[in-house]
Amino acid sequence: MRRAATAALLACAALLLPSAPASAAAPGPVGWAATGPGTTGGAGGRTWTVHNRAELKEALANDGDPTAPKVIRVAGTIDGHEADDGSSLGEQDYAPGYDLTRYMSCFGADGTTWSDTRHDYCKRQRQLRQTGSNNEKAQIQLTVESNTTLVGTGDGASLLGVFLTVNTGTDIVVRNLRLEAPVDHFTSWSPDDGTNGNWNARFDAMTVITGTHIWIDHCVFTDGRFPDREAPTGFHGEHVQRHDGVLDIEDGSDFITVSDSRFEDHDKALLIGSGDSRGDRDRGHLKVTFARNLFTGITQRAPRVRFGQVHVVNNVYRGRADDTLYALGAGVESAVFSERNVFAYPHGTPALAVADYGATAFHDTGSWFNGRPAHLDAVARGLGLADDVGWDPADVYDHRALTSAHAVERYVLRHAGTGRSHDRP
Repeated sequence: MRRAATAALLACAALLLPSAPASAAAPGPVGWAATGPGTTGGAGGRTWTVHNRAELKEALANDGDPTAPKVIRVAGTIDGHEADDGSSLGEQDYAPGYDLTRYMSCFGADGTTWSDTRHDYCKRQRQLRQTGSNNEKAQIQLTVESNTTLVGTGDGASLLGVFLTVNTGTDIVVRNLRLEAPVDHFTSWSPDDGTNGNWNARFDAMTVITGTHIWIDHCVFTDGRFPDREAPTGFHGEHVQRHDGVLDIEDGSDFITVSDSRFEDHDKALLIGSGDSRGDRDRGHLKVTFARNLFTGITQRAPRVRFGQVHVVNNVYRGRADDTLYALGAGVESAVFSERNVFAYPHGTPALAVADYGATAFHDTGSWFNGRPAHLDAVARGLGLADDVGWDPADVYDHRALTSAHAVERYVLRHAGTGRSHDRP
């Protein structure tokens, strides 16, 4: 017992520590969100408790003063498709007469070319898809303004099919919520996207646009009840993709920490940066820390990074090698600093851990792959990437990472996600 207690104390001592003092009951963020003035959300402001979409929308408006400090407590499940009268909205409510099969038929059997005249209904289906998409967005999008804490009460608080957005907001905390990614009923087919074309869904579970000082903590992001593997079959015998990302951070957003959360059963999970051509917006920004998160069944983008200084530390990645493209995507002008992450992909190779999407450098310290040292720097060198990413988190904020694969897995599996301890030892 004494040996076990000693080991536990040593493991606790090695955890990431906040860069500013915080109480044991409500610790502050680690990493980038703790720098500068820190991130406290709506602490000290008015408290709301909400049970449905209409109440959440009202609380976010905060009696006409949406940027004043406020704490919004989510009790139970909130459905983004719930109308104000309590009814549930679906595809035909947003665009009566829209039909996915008819929409696809207007591209021809091989899905290569759209024609308004291929069938007599094609022009109408194109218009319905556009109208339906806009109507769905107007229903499910809820914007979080500055100085807000959005927190779930208990272990069952959920946002289902809500498109949660931050748009130029600052000092925002989102905690203890299960966010089920919206199903895009009007996802669009792009024949020229990639070799064989791709579906492009519109909605994320959460999008941060030009947001600063944001802390996302103890959340779960998932496709939940509607995985794409159960979607209708589209072109080339593949399923229609009805989800976009679960969390995208774009357009000069900065000083963000994502900690102790779970990302489950999704394809394109986390995108940092708006696009390869958006250096005018993103260069010098996109400072993000991912600490102690669990990624399970994520195909790619965990995260994929452009331009940003991104610290990925003590995260756990689990999945099937056959279903995984990559975990960490290093994109244009990215500066990814990977530190002591655990990758578990049975029968896979460390090449699954990192992919090059136009980067020049990538750094890893001490990560593990299937129980052994991953040597990701060597993998990156094989991709032609240099080791020096131009920054070191230790020069920016105080942190100490767990230093064994067992300690990382033990902590993350016990603490990541909703309804779990928010306290750090």
